[in-house]
Amino acid sequence: MLLKEVKPINFLFFRAETKVSELSTFLPVAKELFKEAVQLDLWVTGPVHWHYYGFTSLDEPFVLEIALPVSALPEQYDGTFHCKRTETFRCVSTLHEGNWSEIPLTYARMMDYLSTNKLEPIAVNRELYINADFNHPDANVTEIQMGVASTTPTDTRN
Repeated sequence: MLLKEVKPINFLFFRAETKVSELSTFLPVAKELFKEAVQLDLWVTGPVHWHYYGFTSLDEPFVLEIALPVSALPEQYDGTFHCKRTETFRCVSTLHEGNWSEIPLTYARMMDYLSTNKLEPIAVNRELYINADFNHPDANVTEIQMGVASTTPTDTRN
């Protein structure tokens, strides 16, 4: 686990309110983001991200953003998607290697790390799909970033 600050990133992105049970319906969005970036003559500068806002329960709705990092934000964009430049994102980061069905175990280890280190989660998570292999899911590589409050907790050691 690594505590880090991710510098601001430009994104072309899609946003929807959803639940975990509906996530698979959004898989085609990434291809459409790539098509749009190519049509806009934008450089793609990183892997597809899925950002989760307000995700606190498997049964409750939250906001999902599927985001593609791009070199610049198009001026006066009037397309299907949205554009933004993020703020610095303070997070705990780790790699999940393998099948996405096992991601909940990685999140549980991250929550243990947050608790042990007295870090406050902010209900904003990012998943960066470094390698998404739908035919061989054991080859998947996903960086998970759990947002944490920017204030440093008081050191309670004696």
